[in-house]
Amino acid sequence: MARTPTAEPRSSFAESFAGVDSAADAERRRGLRRMKVVALSFLLGALLVYVVTKIVGTHGWLGYVNAAAEAGMVGGLADWFAVTALFKHPLGIPIPHTAIIKRKKDQLGEGLGSFVRENFMSPEVIETKIREADVASRTGKWLADTRNAERVAAEASTVLRVIVEMLRDEDVQQVLDKMIVKRIAQPQWGPPAGRVLSSLLEEHRQEALLQLLADRAFEWSLGADDIIERVIERDSPTWTPRWVDSLVGDRIHRELMDFTDKVRRNPDHELRRSATKFLFEFADDLQNDEATIARAEKVKDQIMAREEVTKAAETAWTTAKRIFMESVDDPQSTLRTRIADSVVHIGESLRDDANLRDKVDNWIVRAAQHLVSQYGTEITAIITDTIERWDADEASRRIELHVGRDLQFIRINGTVVGSVAGLIIFSIGELVSHLSH
Repeated sequence: MARTPTAEPRSSFAESFAGVDSAADAERRRGLRRMKVVALSFLLGALLVYVVTKIVGTHGWLGYVNAAAEAGMVGGLADWFAVTALFKHPLGIPIPHTAIIKRKKDQLGEGLGSFVRENFMSPEVIETKIREADVASRTGKWLADTRNAERVAAEASTVLRVIVEMLRDEDVQQVLDKMIVKRIAQPQWGPPAGRVLSSLLEEHRQEALLQLLADRAFEWSLGADDIIERVIERDSPTWTPRWVDSLVGDRIHRELMDFTDKVRRNPDHELRRSATKFLFEFADDLQNDEATIARAEKVKDQIMAREEVTKAAETAWTTAKRIFMESVDDPQSTLRTRIADSVVHIGESLRDDANLRDKVDNWIVRAAQHLVSQYGTEITAIITDTIERWDADEASRRIELHVGRDLQFIRINGTVVGSVAGLIIFSIGELVSHLSH
């Protein structure tokens, strides 16, 4: 498929591979030159043998040598032309279908990208490689090691620290304020509070509260004689004798203790029934009486206007951030210890549970297959786009630098194989000629 040309300036191949080891390139260049000399020496050797045998004469066995040398020259020249034509025009002559890499660079990129996509990024290949890698089992064994778990906890703490430091305090406080404080203040408090109270009353949850209040009232009454005495002395007429005030106070104290004792001992006491009736009526008013609902809203507004509430988000985030930072920096903190323990637990589960390993491997396979199915073209486009940006001349030189040394063996083999083939053909010709005579 033809690609739309891009208007971007083409960068050189060297720029695409910035940082390549120049010493390695120099060694490759020396190796390429040596192999070119060797290949040329084979060709020149065949030429020398051919010239010598022509001068001396081709009688007898020299004819066979001459034929082999001649065929070797042809083979060597042909393969020299073929190898050279890959990278440049032989002898600088613009012969058609030469300098193939320079001319077909973009098509090479397309083909290489397609080859990688079809042979290395197919769902079947991905599944095979992932299952051979046994990712879940190896990961489980690695994570089950306490030292590795501590490393994971340390790295996770570092990541968490970076994330928290990236967050702006004002933004977090604003989010907390909108999500928690403002959301609590938005609805009316009366109806939901009334519904909760009604539900508790239907479950007789008020009994425990009433019992607690009755017990506390009785305990208070046991020591209330001093208070009662002070009240009587303050409010009684000045003309009443003190012993009368004392008798009245003792009487009131005994009646108070007796009354609170009866209330706490009798779950069906009239005071308890009255209190329960009041709570039921109050719960209904909270849901249906506009005046009670309005009073509840007034109480809500007073509570929400308090400084402790208005700054709740700021205080919560400041405290949480301080505690969090202290925890991620302390190797012995509860946070890092729990992370490490969780990592070990996950590792042991993966290591020991075959069903869990199969599930994890299947998740990884499906995720990888989804990625290559949906984004395989975009991934391999990196190869195609990169090659398109290469400078043609530099790309040709660089590719020759990497593979040219091995290609020189084609020239050597062409000379040798050509010589052998020429010898065989000449021998067959001589044999046929002798047989025909």
